[in-house]
Amino acid sequence: MKILVFGKTGQVATELRRQGAGRAELRALGRDEANLADPGACAAIIEQADADIIINAAAYTAVDRAEEEEPLATVINGEAPAAMARAAARRGIPFLHISTDYVFPGSGTRPWRPDDPMDPPNAYGRSKLAGEEGVRAAGGAHVILRTSWVFSAHGNNFLRTMLRLGTERERLSIVADQIGGPTPAADIAATLLKIAEAFAAETGSVGTYHYAGAPPVSWAGFARTIFAEAGLPVEVIDIPTSAYPTPAARPLNSRLDGATLARDYGIDPPDWHAGVRRVLKELGVVT
Repeated sequence: MKILVFGKTGQVATELRRQGAGRAELRALGRDEANLADPGACAAIIEQADADIIINAAAYTAVDRAEEEEPLATVINGEAPAAMARAAARRGIPFLHISTDYVFPGSGTRPWRPDDPMDPPNAYGRSKLAGEEGVRAAGGAHVILRTSWVFSAHGNNFLRTMLRLGTERERLSIVADQIGGPTPAADIAATLLKIAEAFAAETGSVGTYHYAGAPPVSWAGFARTIFAEAGLPVEVIDIPTSAYPTPAARPLNSRLDGATLARDYGIDPPDWHAGVRRVLKELGVVT
């Protein structure tokens, strides 16, 4: 199985390269080889690629900066995946694309199902929704995998930020009314590889799926677990979202319902607690 991955150094792309070794002939493209700000160039790569599966693990992820750079975010997250999916469809190559809970309005308390109405609360969410719509409209075999709160031992993420702050401060105020599922990048990569293998075996199911860590938790609760597992004596003070204003509105409800992924692919939500322990061990924080 030959897999072409757009993205090379991001959290999921890094894990794909690590886990893909020995399971597939995997080629990962960095920004120097495939810049999603140039959708036509990315599509041209697919037109010439020797690949059985395309995975798009690259994206514009600066949520707050997207409020000022929405046109650029929309090109990278919207126009590029659409162009790539059209090229993949023309060649009959399945296209796997990572999306986000930010396509939903973030209200309520029920976990979002794949077919729930979408209404992004910010520019980043709008750009990702544009990408989803473009991938579906391309008409080829595809999977859109929505996820949330990604963390790993590399890149910029909440866990690494908490470890840094936890060594500098004794007390931290953290938002407690945003609820979601922290998701290990390693588990996202494993899920994408399993889906890719299903398509290679001609048993893959087309559609939009949800994959996020369980059980749901607040950012404050997530932080407490990180500190406890890392042995850092940090006091976490719960605050509301209103006490921590950001340029981009954040969803209060990021819960995702993964029932259809379990039904079609036999993949259950990952245990994010176990993921935290694995990452801390990889970082050398615990043994």
